[in-house]
Amino acid sequence: MIAASSLRSCRLLLASALLVAVPAFAAPATVAPAKIQVSPAIDAAVNASTRDPANVKRDNYRHPAQSLAFFKVAPEKTVIEITPGNGWYSEILAPLLRAKGHYIAAVVDPAAVPEGRGRDYQQRSRDGLEKKFTGAPGQFDKAAVVGYDPAKPVFGPPNSADVVLTFRNVHNWRKAGQAQGMFQGFFNVLKPGGVLGVVEHRAKADVADDDDTGYVGQQQVIAMAEAAGFKLDARTEVNANPRDTKDHPNGVWTLPPTNQHDKADDAKYQAIGESDRMTLRFVKP
Repeated sequence: MIAASSLRSCRLLLASALLVAVPAFAAPATVAPAKIQVSPAIDAAVNASTRDPANVKRDNYRHPAQSLAFFKVAPEKTVIEITPGNGWYSEILAPLLRAKGHYIAAVVDPAAVPEGRGRDYQQRSRDGLEKKFTGAPGQFDKAAVVGYDPAKPVFGPPNSADVVLTFRNVHNWRKAGQAQGMFQGFFNVLKPGGVLGVVEHRAKADVADDDDTGYVGQQQVIAMAEAAGFKLDARTEVNANPRDTKDHPNGVWTLPPTNQHDKADDAKYQAIGESDRMTLRFVKP
């Protein structure tokens, strides 16, 4: 017969073995903005004289240096930016990555969109970005533009990117029913250990799938990323704005820089500034 003390020892050993066998994931960190260390390379790219002065004026709301440092962007990395719009971040990322890394702007392929206003919009958007790139070869000659089908997005060869970035896009994908497929596409293109950086207008709580305010619940974004296989690595409040009440008549577009509000209310909304935003860093295990 085995003594009770021996049985207890066996149970403790078994429990210890199980703890060792199960991989442990650290709890997501909350990084104070003041603790984000910006590299000289990022600082130089953000402060470059080649940036559009109108874009520079938005830095105090978008904090590009701290945001990119938080997302672990570095000059030697391959970085894919999803739907970069008019190239606000392209002006920083393309020169930063020009010598040692790769900057890829992923835009909707107009041919993947049904004929009509939607396709025309995507074509104008792509044409405008490519015109910007060809017009300033000193900044953008090494930048690449790739098209993707939002219904089945592929952003490059599997396991080929170090960082994927998306700024204020998730609300559009949710409303179009494309968000989960997009997150899966991000996961597929990233290398193991690669980073997904998300900045998005932050709602007070979860919102409906057809919500048209432009805001998204932070837990909803986390859930979509985790469903695609990501782990939440860290978050920061660097792009938070406590003045944003999130109850505006035209959603986030009431606020700067879109300013869809009555002229009489301009001072009110300029005092609020741009929207309150979540800033989340995910990692592909």
